[in-house]
Amino acid sequence: MGMGVQPDNSWHKALASTLEWWDAAGVDMLVEDEVRDWFAKPAPLRAEPQAEPAVTAAPAALPQTLAELIAWRTSEAAPEAGWHTPLVAPAFVENAAWTIFVDMPEPEDSATLWSGPAGALLDRMLAAVGLARESVQLVPLCFARPLTGQVPADAAPKLVELANHFLSLVQPKKLLLLGHAATRSVLGAEAWPPELRSYDVNRYETTTQVVATYHPRSLIERPAAKSETWKHLLLLNRGPSR
Repeated sequence: MGMGVQPDNSWHKALASTLEWWDAAGVDMLVEDEVRDWFAKPAPLRAEPQAEPAVTAAPAALPQTLAELIAWRTSEAAPEAGWHTPLVAPAFVENAAWTIFVDMPEPEDSATLWSGPAGALLDRMLAAVGLARESVQLVPLCFARPLTGQVPADAAPKLVELANHFLSLVQPKKLLLLGHAATRSVLGAEAWPPELRSYDVNRYETTTQVVATYHPRSLIERPAAKSETWKHLLLLNRGPSR
């Protein structure tokens, strides 16, 4: 190494961040049922679907391709267009290990999902089970964040309909639900608070293994819930996707 060149210690920081999450969750040993290739390259990012010209009215029938649906959901005709906050598209990944369904963008988000403290915690949660942003895809219920930070009751039925249609096009094999709104949209109100269980959902053109857990926003406010969330993550990571 030449003089004046500083070594790249970014992996040290990533390792320390993961260990911090494990420590907070009360984990002192990681036991996997199967051998994991820790040096395997992550799946490549899927190219973002090219947006079609913005539509000016809701379509008579829901779009049947992801590109068309995203174009409409990020246009001035979207249900969230009048909320006066940025419209943020989902983050797609080719051959995603998990699909993560959330209620809405974070306050810091403008171009991409989960750029604030809750996103940093999500990264640590994923790293603790050997995953990363590059291996999962993020799908929001709301494509914009309401000013109140709560899903509007009058808009919720339409947003849930659109989200379930969206997931049918994505066809997730493993689906992680973060928080009450996301869980209620997929599993119903009776599935909250989350239990240590996995659901087989035959709704998205495939059989989807679904696990619900607490939103990272809640974990920031209630660190004691990290231990329970850790068990949920392991359940989805180890459980079969039949």
